[in-house]
Amino acid sequence: MIRVTNVSHFYEPGKPVLRGVSLAVPRGAFVAIAGASGAGKSTLLSILNGMTVPREGTVEIAGADLTRASGGARRRIQSGVAMIYQDFRLVAECSALENTLNGALARTALWRAVTGVFAERERRAARDALAAVGLSGMEDTPVSRLSGGQKQRVAIARALVQGAEVILADEPVASLDPGSAGQILTLLKTLQQTRSLTVLMNSHSPDEARRYAERIVGLRDGRIVRNAPASEWTDADFAELYRRQA
Repeated sequence: MIRVTNVSHFYEPGKPVLRGVSLAVPRGAFVAIAGASGAGKSTLLSILNGMTVPREGTVEIAGADLTRASGGARRRIQSGVAMIYQDFRLVAECSALENTLNGALARTALWRAVTGVFAERERRAARDALAAVGLSGMEDTPVSRLSGGQKQRVAIARALVQGAEVILADEPVASLDPGSAGQILTLLKTLQQTRSLTVLMNSHSPDEARRYAERIVGLRDGRIVRNAPASEWTDADFAELYRRQA
């Protein structure tokens, strides 16, 4: 589903963020990207969703070359990839339903997007998505009145309405309490399994990575230093991954 080949990137010359990263993720997999702050995890996800173009290397999504695509072809590839952030990226003054409908913007006529008059099929899809994440009956609730866990559920519902086959989750539970975090990760795991979604999740938590991911990729100083099934990662492996360099 995702193929990354020899990707390197920098924001400032002489300060590489990613160095020759190659990675293949099969369709329907749940993969955790682990590594210390500054390892390049967020940059890697930004490249995978097309928001950042790597200085070197290629990225393919479902067989389509995202790196070289432009215009409508690029937007079509990006429509299959959804991002979930730790700060939710929702419109606080809008309702849960309105935020969820934003997932349909790419395929909605401009006049509908501007006026908020979405087609009934889109509104039905948004209500179904909110039900799928456990928010039935809260469609009209302003996001500003929702808890952190509920806000992240709305963000996941938005991804479902988008029709994305790939979900990139950048520290999706970092701002949540442990109970809410567990519920959100369980929800992501359930959706991955029941809808054959491909999930890549950046995580600082070894316990979360081992519990929810099938495979863990260790990123250190912009390089992949370990790529193995979650069951094969030991405490010593994580200690080495997070060890400060002299």
